Amino acid sequence: MARLIYALNMSLDGYVDHMAFAPDPVLFRHFIDDVRSLSGTVYGRRMYEVMRYWDEDHAEWGTAERDYAVAWRNQPKWVVSRSLQSVGPNATLFRDDVEAAISGLKAQIEGDIEVSGPSLAASLGASGLVDEYRLYMHPVVLGSGTPFFAGPLPRLRLTASDRIGEEAIRLTYVPA
Repeated sequence: MARLIYALNMSLDGYVDHMAFAPDPVLFRHFIDDVRSLSGTVYGRRMYEVMRYWDEDHAEWGTAERDYAVAWRNQPKWVVSRSLQSVGPNATLFRDDVEAAISGLKAQIEGDIEVSGPSLAASLGASGLVDEYRLYMHPVVLGSGTPFFAGPLPRLRLTASDRIGEEAIRLTYVPA
């Protein structure tokens, strides 16, 4: 049975914004290795549209960006959206009964599946489907934006804390 893990970069004041801060090279390498290790990722529509950037090569990319793109392209993706009509390569669209679909994935697949998108993670967490939360804290204060926790805060228990790279701390929690 797979574990569902909600993992995103986050500012010190609790917001996610991929345009406001970027991982340093060590953290980026960590993310490459993480994506390679996953059995797949579940995306909400907005996060999936952001991540589609990795579907096409860009001339300015270095080795790390190319490595990430290859890992991302090879990974199965499940996209939760009622508005999208289609999804890209190696992706499956879920429109209805999302909790049942994700429960089915967890039962059928071995390994770790990440969920990406605060609203989707809040919904799945409220349904008891999120097994672990990984908060990658960056020394940035945004003051506003999309909160990491987009719904009621679940009761959590800290299981690990790790410094990754020069500036990020990963806090790992499980539901209490």
